[in-house]
This record gives sequence, structure tokens and C-alpha cells, in this order.
Amino acid sequence: MAQWMTGEVVENYAWNNELFSLRVKVPEPFEFIAGQFVRLGLQEGEQRFQRAYSLVNGPQEPILDFLVNRVHDGEFSPRLHDLRAGQAIQVSQPPTGFFTLNEVPEGDSLWLISTGTGIGPYLSMLSTMIPYERFKRIHLIHAVRYADDLAYQAQILDWVAAHPGQLAYQPVVSREDSAGALRGRIPALILDGQLEKALGDTLDANAQVMLCGNPDMIRDAKQVLADKGLPKNLRRKPGNVTVEHYW
Repeated sequence: MAQWMTGEVVENYAWNNELFSLRVKVPEPFEFIAGQFVRLGLQEGEQRFQRAYSLVNGPQEPILDFLVNRVHDGEFSPRLHDLRAGQAIQVSQPPTGFFTLNEVPEGDSLWLISTGTGIGPYLSMLSTMIPYERFKRIHLIHAVRYADDLAYQAQILDWVAAHPGQLAYQPVVSREDSAGALRGRIPALILDGQLEKALGDTLDANAQVMLCGNPDMIRDAKQVLADKGLPKNLRRKPGNVTVEHYW
């Protein structure tokens, strides 16, 4: 059963008016596997508002980091959006979830495909040495609506520079043209070969793909990948596509 600890907000960093990173200090060491999630909670009188969020920080980092998009008619994210440094927030423990590299079979290439805040688990993974030790080529694909939703780019480009020829980053923007980004939806970019062409690699039987984010993207991308001979990865039947439904 999950327990709750009280943490302290140390920063609420705005990427834009709606997208923000909430950074939280907790009173004791916090062990987790990159890709796992916790619940954040806010107590108001007798009611606790809560929701699950993936940890963006690496397991070795002392400050917990969460990437959040404000949903204006939501019960919880607007409350998180209003938090400021010094305020209290509850964090569930232990962390949970199976969207981790432990669950991914061996392969030559690793394709980390996300939409929106679904990039969070991948950033945690890439802060460790595990993906670099296991895969010859790693592709981080982040699809958003507008270019200013492309969070953590400085950190990502630092990782790309630190792993030349091994880690590649490909942003995708659907509603405007943006330098260096593909335009469109992930499933369509897989179907017409644009994604593979941009990254100079092939989605074949030696590729492992992780999908995280919008349920429509996951549903459609799974079908396109299955048609290319990349089945869903299950514990009872290992395959090529590991998924996390992010909301």
C-alpha cells in the first residue's frame, strides 16, 4: 500500500504559460527505477487531490522533477501550476510502474517515442548509463503541438553531444513549421518513412520501440509498427513495442 511523505517545492519552472516543471525536495532518500511514477497529492481540508506523474530526474539525483501540462478544467494540474517554492506537496512511495528498460528486450536500436509530457520517463532513462550500455543507437523522438512545448532541449542536446553517433534527437511539431523538426503525427511519419529517413535508421526486427503519451498516438503507432512486423512486447511473449498509456 502506498504511503505519503511531505516534500517541499523548490522550483516551479515555466516552459510556457501551460507547461511547467515542478521540482520537489523530499526528506529522505528516494529510490526508484528510471521510468517509474509516483502520485503527487495536495491536501485541502478533508480532501486530497492527487494524480500520477512520472519522475523526470535520474535515480541518482536528489531533487524530484515532474513535467506537467496545465489542464484548465482539471481538478489537479491548475493547483500544481499555482505552487511556489517553499510550499508543501505530498509524494507517494514507493514508486511504481513497469515502463522501464528492465522490461525491454535486447536489440540494436532503441526508439524512445513520446508526445507532450510523455517524454518524462525517457529523460530519466537517458540520465543513466543503462541505455548507452545496452543499445548501439538510441533515438529520442518528442512530438508536440508547438515548438515552445519542446522542453529540456538544452539537457537533451548536452546528452547528444556526450554520446556522438549513438544518441539522436528528433523533435516533431504538428501545428507549425519549426527548424530541425518534422511536421505531422508520429504514426504518419512512421508510415511514410519520414521518421526513419530523418534518423538514418530502420524500424526492423532489431529495433526496440517505446511509446509514451497520447492514447491515440499509441494506438495508431502500434498498428503501423505491427504492420511493419514489430509486435507489442509482453512478458509472456517478448516483442518490439513497449507502451505506456500516459492518461
